[in-house]
Amino acid sequence: MPIPHDAASVGDPPLPRFVQIEPVGQCNLRCRMCAIQFRRDGPPHGPPAFIDEALFRRLIEQFGPIEELQLQGLGEPMMHPRFFEMVRFAAARGIKVSTNSNLTMLTSERARHCVTSGLSAIHVSIDGASRQTYEYIRPGASLPKVLRNLRRLMEARRFLDSQTPHVRIVMVLMRRNLDELADIVALAAQHEVREVFVQRLCHDFTEATLPAHYAPMRAFIESETIDQEDPLRVDAAFTAAADMAVRTGVQLRLPLAGRAHAPPAGRPRCSWPWHGAYVSYKGEAMPCCMVSTPDRAQLGSMADQDVVQVWRNDAYQSFRAALNSDEPPAICRGCAVYRGEF
Repeated sequence: MPIPHDAASVGDPPLPRFVQIEPVGQCNLRCRMCAIQFRRDGPPHGPPAFIDEALFRRLIEQFGPIEELQLQGLGEPMMHPRFFEMVRFAAARGIKVSTNSNLTMLTSERARHCVTSGLSAIHVSIDGASRQTYEYIRPGASLPKVLRNLRRLMEARRFLDSQTPHVRIVMVLMRRNLDELADIVALAAQHEVREVFVQRLCHDFTEATLPAHYAPMRAFIESETIDQEDPLRVDAAFTAAADMAVRTGVQLRLPLAGRAHAPPAGRPRCSWPWHGAYVSYKGEAMPCCMVSTPDRAQLGSMADQDVVQVWRNDAYQSFRAALNSDEPPAICRGCAVYRGEF
């Protein structure tokens, strides 16, 4: 997930140079912190929720000179049978392609494809250093299996004498795994991963328009956000992790440790809808990856209309104008990026 640049003013924006496209709208496991469990995409509710490759190619061509493409969304990207073909298509156009993965589906062959397809970076989601914590957060997953697959990936890079894809461990911080933060840094070092990116829970799901089936998600956020934790415990965990990073040579990115706060009035807070496009596997345009599901906010269909038409339509422009004001859309007020906490 990107951290947006300084926000732009409202206007008729050029097409974005950063694009995020969701290859898959279903996951291969359930995740207590992830809204994917509330999406009724894919089996058993319907056919596989995979982006059509022809739609993907058309989107890439219509967006024009993209600089960076993130092939990720709420589903596990490697479930898509044509995932690496899409990576190759974009990389051959000079686009820097990255993805997020839980690595539960990584085989030795896929590890080699990660290197040979032109994939620039892969962000590996690991939210606990102990098996108990990790498997509570991600039911159906196995931490030993994920770590075995991480070793496969690093071995494929060494075997093929490649520095890419760049591998980063991403950890979503919550009360349950806070005390394992330093252990995650140590785990990264043990597996020759040189970067750990720690983020807060992305959204509090408090907007009044939240569909009712997200209520358990809201309750989980309320119970696990570090906003409710003793600041001394948070500071101790951050200090231990920072010390471990220095000792092991791991680059560590930590979020703000303070409690939730509203950003100062009278200034732009986020530039996602000006500089970045987020498109679902069905071609639905959403404001950003923090919204993540089209039943919460949708700005038009890039499957049914031209990319330029949707990017500059009234819905997008109205959203940008509201976001640039002191009365932002309700869905933005609960966002960690908007509030400067991510």
